[in-house]
Formats: sequence, structure tokens, C-alpha cells
Amino acid sequence: MALEFLKSIVFELNDEEYALPVDLVGAIERVMPITRIPGVPPFVKGVLNLRGVVTPVIDLRERFSFERQEETEATRIIIIQHDEKDVGLIVDACYDVIDIPNDTIEPAPETIGTVKIDYINGVAKYDERLLILLNINEILSTDVLNEFYEMK
Repeated sequence: MALEFLKSIVFELNDEEYALPVDLVGAIERVMPITRIPGVPPFVKGVLNLRGVVTPVIDLRERFSFERQEETEATRIIIIQHDEKDVGLIVDACYDVIDIPNDTIEPAPETIGTVKIDYINGVAKYDERLLILLNINEILSTDVLNEFYEMK
């Protein structure tokens, strides 16, 4: 019987490595101009026009209450599909696509740094790395995004 894998995109945030299932990812973009929207929480940076699609952008650093950091050459926006809509996630850097063996994935520990436990699906040991697997449904479960799509 063949090993089952979770094909994931690995990215960095606050000197930790995180992973998202690659099937959620539509594109990885360099940072581009973002139009601010008044009255939204600070972690919602605004919207960008990506190939004719108005896409809300969330800063994962701020969503996780990490210290703010200036954008660098490595900063990326990962465009994901969530509830059949595009959402951009600003991350410190985006590395590679890897196959994480399912048998290396463990449930999230009770505490893991300052990231809210609900935001984490589990952790995986991959080579010498510890990858935090994100629960994108919890991270994006916000009335703010619902209101944005209702405004459109």
C-alpha cells in the first residue's frame, strides 16, 4: 500500500514555517498595490485587482497578532480559494511545494507560540523541519470577509 501525502505549499511567517494544502492555492504573487478599505480590522489590508478580479488581502502577521514587519523582497501574497472566492494572504516568504507524508502529521499541541490553537490543523515533522498546518477555514472565519463579498 502506497503512502498517502498532503501536497502542501510551505511559507514563512515570524521565523516559523507553515503549510497550506496546495489545492487551495491559485497563485503566488509579489506584493502589489493594495487599496485600503475604511472600517475593516487592521489585518484586512484592503483589496487588489488581480487580473480583473477584486481580491481581499489579509496580512497573516496581523491576523496572528505578530509584530508588524516591513515588506521585503521575499514578501509574497498567496492567492487561495476559500468558499469559491479568491483571498490574498500576505506572508514573509514562500518557499516550495512538498509532499508531507500523512503519517508524520500530528494533532496541534495545546499551545504553539502565539498562534491561536483554532487556526492550526496539526504539525508535521518533515526532514529536520517542523511545519505548522493551518486551518484556513478558522483563519478566514470572519464577518468582515462576508461583508466584503456582500458589498460587491
